[in-house]
Amino acid sequence: MSAIDLPLNVLTPDCLHRQLEAMRPMLLRFAQLQLRDENLAEDAVQEALLAVIEKPERFAGQSSLRTYVTGILKHKIVDALRRVTRERRFHGHEEGLDDEVIDALFQEDGHTHSMPRQWGDPDAAMEQKEFFRVMEMCLARLPEKIARVFLMREWLEMETEEICLAVGCTAANAWVMLYRARIRLRECLDLNWFGARPV
Repeated sequence: MSAIDLPLNVLTPDCLHRQLEAMRPMLLRFAQLQLRDENLAEDAVQEALLAVIEKPERFAGQSSLRTYVTGILKHKIVDALRRVTRERRFHGHEEGLDDEVIDALFQEDGHTHSMPRQWGDPDAAMEQKEFFRVMEMCLARLPEKIARVFLMREWLEMETEEICLAVGCTAANAWVMLYRARIRLRECLDLNWFGARPV
């Protein structure tokens, strides 16, 4: 069992600080992808790390330290998004999205024109550090608003109504942006991860 898998109350404070410091760049990149604000991201990461340091007994060792800290960070990001939404005035709705682009992806019977390639075992791929690097790169290539909506829904598990308030769009626009994010991420992962690996 490595130090990162031990319950926090078994780790020495020095070892814990080293483990958390090693995770900091990854946590900061994730927070910046979602919040799109360096100061807000830094604050969220700082709050997550502080929560672990102040109450190490809450970590029972049932997951890795990285998973545990990332879970706390997710909640801190949601809190930051809610604060920003409360502080910001609502500025109307999103300008019209290009429905023709979406319609072009489907046949008249509702099926897509092309099916995605077989990706093998997605659970095994998710465990690989390199996959997260490629996924992060693909997310960074999405338009800012689409990436935010996707991360809010899929990673932070926010409800559609909360997402709409946070980004200032209608529910229909949110679903269109989610669809576009999934299509673009699928294409990017096909090219940069799954297509680059032996089948």
